[in-house]
Amino acid sequence: MKLAEAKNQFISSWGAFGTHWGINRTMAQIHALLLVSPGPLSAEEVMDELNISRGNANMNLRELINWGLVQRTLITGERREYFTAEKDIWKVVRQIVKERKKRELEPMLHLLDQLGEVEGDKKDKQIKSFLETINGIKKLGIQADKTLDVMVKSDEHWFLGGLIKFFK
Repeated sequence: MKLAEAKNQFISSWGAFGTHWGINRTMAQIHALLLVSPGPLSAEEVMDELNISRGNANMNLRELINWGLVQRTLITGERREYFTAEKDIWKVVRQIVKERKKRELEPMLHLLDQLGEVEGDKKDKQIKSFLETINGIKKLGIQADKTLDVMVKSDEHWFLGGLIKFFK
């Protein structure tokens, strides 16, 4: 397989995987393009490479910056903005986990706290059943939160070693 073909397949596949990670296809494709690019790219180069509009490129680059996956890079003598992606895939995974935790898990735990304060007689069968379900989900969410915190704070070798021991 030639490099151009492999690069296009990677970008396309990373875009498809991104939809499973909670980001849109174009955002993931831009991230993939920046991951495999040897140097910074301008928004125009991203647009040309992926055949997307300026608005789509700018919106998704901004969101990648918000996620902490892409940085603006200044090139001396250039007026255009350039962009680079973090190349250390462990840092990328940790950043995605932090963002997903912030955007999804933490709001869910907050909602479960509110739902746990349902009014009424706690001995009522329906209220009791509801609270047991909410508390079970909350307990799982808190454990997931703690596990993700350990992952985010750990280094790659420690976490992967622990994961391998878990599956043995």
